[in-house]
Amino acid sequence: MDMKKRRRVVRFVILLLLFSAIVFTIYTSLTKEKAEVLQIGDLAPDFVLLDMNGVEHRLSDYRGQGVFLNFWGTWCQPCEREFPIINRYYQEYKTQGLQVLAVDIAESDFVVQEYIDRKGLTFPVLIDKSKDVMGAYHVKPLPTTVLVNPEGKIENIITGEMSETAIRNYMEQILPE
Repeated sequence: MDMKKRRRVVRFVILLLLFSAIVFTIYTSLTKEKAEVLQIGDLAPDFVLLDMNGVEHRLSDYRGQGVFLNFWGTWCQPCEREFPIINRYYQEYKTQGLQVLAVDIAESDFVVQEYIDRKGLTFPVLIDKSKDVMGAYHVKPLPTTVLVNPEGKIENIITGEMSETAIRNYMEQILPE
């Protein structure tokens, strides 16, 4: 009789644990914050980051301009191939209302500044030290480029390396009219 009672207690404890696990799973799935993936047409999340000179750049300050928002890293080979092209077209289109903001993902100021100097980049380079902006934009692979139109809405999201023709076309796509 003692053995039967012990089995019932063990079975009851196991059932109680299973029930608790199911309730916990349902509760956490219902209460967790749903991260919405950005889509074309959404308002681009605003952010403030510092450039290499300590100047604050707030995305919303560029309303009225097209923003070519490029997420990158110094170790990223496709980024390295894109930057000379991006820099060249930035020089061509900046007077027409195009802004390039290159957001490095959490590397040191020294490494990023050395890279800028070596590449001769002329557009603002920002460092997302906390990766908050990267998270807000759901950036996974590098490079990722988000095209923000003059109204502040996402026009396109490009992941991976872009050709010279694509870079030019994307920049023209977000120029103010």
